[in-house]
Amino acid sequence: MTNRLKRGNLQVSEILVDFIEKEALPDTNISADQFWSKLELILDKFVPENKRLLEVRAKMKSQIDDFYKTNSGRNIPHDEYVSFLKDINYIVPEGDSFKIETENVDPELALKAGPQLVVPVTNARYALNAANARWGSLYDALYGTDAISEDGDAKKSASYNPVRGQKVVGFGRDFLDKNFSLETGSHKDVIGYDIVSNALIANIKGNIKSKLKNQDQYIGFQGNINNPSCILLKNNNIHVEILINRNGNIGSNDDAGVDDIILESALTTIQDCEDSVATVDAEDKVLAYRNWLGLMKGDLQDTFEKNGKMLTRKLNPDKIYTTPNGEYVLPGRSVMLVRNVGHLMTNPAILLKDGNEIPEGIMDAMITSLIAIHDIKIKKMNSRSGSVYIVKPKMHGPEEVKFACDIFSAVEDALQLDKYTLKIGIMDEERRTTVNLKECIRAAKNRTVFINTGFLDRTGDEIHTAMEAGPIIRKGDIKNAKWISAYENNNVKIGLDCGLSGRAQIGKGMWAMPDLMDEMLKQKIGHPKSGANTAWVPSPTAATLHALHYHEVNVFKVQKDKLNDSNNYLDDILDIPVSKGHNWSSEEIQQEMENNAQGILGYVVRWVDQGVGCSKVPDINNIGLMEDRATCRISSQHLSNWMKHGIFSKNQLISTMKKMAKVVDDQNKNDKNYIAMSNDFEKSIAFNASLDLILEGNISPSGYTEPILHKRRLELKSMLG
Repeated sequence: MTNRLKRGNLQVSEILVDFIEKEALPDTNISADQFWSKLELILDKFVPENKRLLEVRAKMKSQIDDFYKTNSGRNIPHDEYVSFLKDINYIVPEGDSFKIETENVDPELALKAGPQLVVPVTNARYALNAANARWGSLYDALYGTDAISEDGDAKKSASYNPVRGQKVVGFGRDFLDKNFSLETGSHKDVIGYDIVSNALIANIKGNIKSKLKNQDQYIGFQGNINNPSCILLKNNNIHVEILINRNGNIGSNDDAGVDDIILESALTTIQDCEDSVATVDAEDKVLAYRNWLGLMKGDLQDTFEKNGKMLTRKLNPDKIYTTPNGEYVLPGRSVMLVRNVGHLMTNPAILLKDGNEIPEGIMDAMITSLIAIHDIKIKKMNSRSGSVYIVKPKMHGPEEVKFACDIFSAVEDALQLDKYTLKIGIMDEERRTTVNLKECIRAAKNRTVFINTGFLDRTGDEIHTAMEAGPIIRKGDIKNAKWISAYENNNVKIGLDCGLSGRAQIGKGMWAMPDLMDEMLKQKIGHPKSGANTAWVPSPTAATLHALHYHEVNVFKVQKDKLNDSNNYLDDILDIPVSKGHNWSSEEIQQEMENNAQGILGYVVRWVDQGVGCSKVPDINNIGLMEDRATCRISSQHLSNWMKHGIFSKNQLISTMKKMAKVVDDQNKNDKNYIAMSNDFEKSIAFNASLDLILEGNISPSGYTEPILHKRRLELKSMLG
């Protein structure tokens, strides 16, 4: 049983009370009585509206289902479908043009373009690594990944391979030549760098001296002016360090003494309380909140063993350089946003006066904002502009965005924060938000600092919304569906139309294959080319490699060129990805079933049994893919849709799930904490959770996986004591 303490009319888990009153509140000038009484007032005001908005979601889904059932077998004219969506207020009237009015936004979100990390805040080591990924070694990122091929004896090995090392160095010099070209010659031929008369001078073989073609790209240095240890350059408003150390592992064999090239990489990091974590009760929530507190106070540390040595991670200090105009300081860390939970889920950490669980999104808003006071009013290490950046996921349409903003206003009053201190990141990952994006932004025009496309959740919602329309095309074909490109283009267009350029981030989704960096380098340049000034990456290494794209592409110039986009993407966005006259073979159907089943099982077994909210899961071909609830949502909705429309039977599904559970068990056989599903399918909570996600997929709210995952995780935790 959970020990609870009474705070007003609230029954609060003792572990959460202790955290709030002993750790989070001190130094904030907010008393415990103030905090709990204000939270109760907020709950009294907003819980009924939260419930009503969820009822609106359910009613609209029922109306859409009925529309498809009524018109079953009929070719529905597109105009009739759009008119229906407007009649039920699924598509709301669009207002006049406007520009967002957000103020006090840090330059990392408003004026700079670069990668964005998303990391589970429950893992202190990962959270610290992500925050510190503001700067990353290009040499390490290249050497340790497939971004550099192993051809020509350049294989990765336990000991240093000089052939591979030379490939890395060559790549680095090519990068410098492309982005920081010299007036004469190449960085490949440089034998030393000097600072002369406040300018960078490259000494080239043959007694040649050369400046940069664009001398404004040189910013400053570290070390002695006659023997600099670091040279700071800037291109497209992001920085690069050339590290000089003639005694270093690489520099000792380098003509110019260059030991590494350091890229400004993850400009921003989302510390995640939502999709990438498994926080089902007070114990879990306190872990997330405590790590967020450590990040905001700047004192979070994590000690761990690596290669037989004990290491301690903590937040990096700022970087200081000497420039012609004096000292130049750059942050050593990403600017951190925090992703709260959406409007759907509740949590037993706090029980309301009627005995119901607290809406988790309201709890997150109050507590993560309280914690951020330690930064904006005391430490000022994260947001130098004094803002708190809250990413709000899974909102359906402008009314729900306004609801989130109203909660933020109430939290500001409760915590004595200036109006509009709490900024909002609007995730364009639900269909009703996509088709009303302009009005969603309008509802938050004083708070918007971020919009992004989330292909994964957005696809899950697309399938769920069209559940009654017919069998959805194969999962691999969805990426090429007409609505996807229209959705991506529309997000940028609406963001630019609403004045986000220079004030807020326009973002793109995750690269889900952390081991395939060569392919990422080829493909992900499409994100800055689209006009997005940030995009998600799965690791600090990927952030450093993706940063290369922002040197190659001047995103703000692209945005300026795209301001004249007059396309109306709505018709294509509403092109339903239902298969017309499908004739899939039994082999193709089985392949689709196995691929989806394997992904669901591989993810869910870690979520339920180990509380791991996001992990690299080997797919059916043993390629590691980053899986979270969004990817699980697609796979479960896809199978649920196909079974509903008779593509396969329930018996076929169960047989396939059992077959793939054995595959997943084998893939995890070296994990000492792993609980095999195939030992006893009936008693395996993880296996039955996976099955529930499909069998109940058509009735799960918006097709979300959270209700089932939380229920099953709590069941296992209860069983374990």
